[in-house]
Amino acid sequence: MATTKRAPAGAAVLRGDITVAIRNAVMNELAEVGYGRLSIEAVARRAGVGKTAIYRRWSNKLEMVMEIVSDVAERKVPLPDTGSFAGDLELLMMIVSRALQHRIASQIIPDLMAEAARNPQIAETLQRALRTHQQALAEKLVGQAVARGELPEGTDAGLAVDMMLGPLYWRLAIAREPVADDYLEKLALAVTGALRAAHP
Repeated sequence: MATTKRAPAGAAVLRGDITVAIRNAVMNELAEVGYGRLSIEAVARRAGVGKTAIYRRWSNKLEMVMEIVSDVAERKVPLPDTGSFAGDLELLMMIVSRALQHRIASQIIPDLMAEAARNPQIAETLQRALRTHQQALAEKLVGQAVARGELPEGTDAGLAVDMMLGPLYWRLAIAREPVADDYLEKLALAVTGALRAAHP
């Protein structure tokens, strides 16, 4: 007979709608004022909740921000399978470039990168969240390409992810230059050619 797990007597039940409101408030506060000036009070005010609602979920600002940002960073990107590696790359790059140009992401990413240089916990959390997901994505795309005979056996997925996403981060998050209509197609072809050349 199945038993349903009950919360201990007196334990607070965390309402999902309040958690969503807090998460949205954190992302918007980060975009507007940055991590350094973000406060629990401001997040609570924006979310329309008391500070206690936040402290029931996270013990401090760093824990709150890192969990929420990690959740966003680790959201699954649809794995493309267009039938060709260059096509897969171009589609993936289009998804990532749109994400990087999003109003909130374009403000938060440079700010958190600057904070990461000063705070090892932020640096480690971002590294873990981003690298793990991106590595899995690259291994899947490279595996598909190797299986189709488009890339040689032994193609380095770590090198692939650096070449696939590094130029987009540089152009959109650092240099903040727009992406021309044909840029992604050219970049996908260049990455494909470079990976083939790396394993002749």
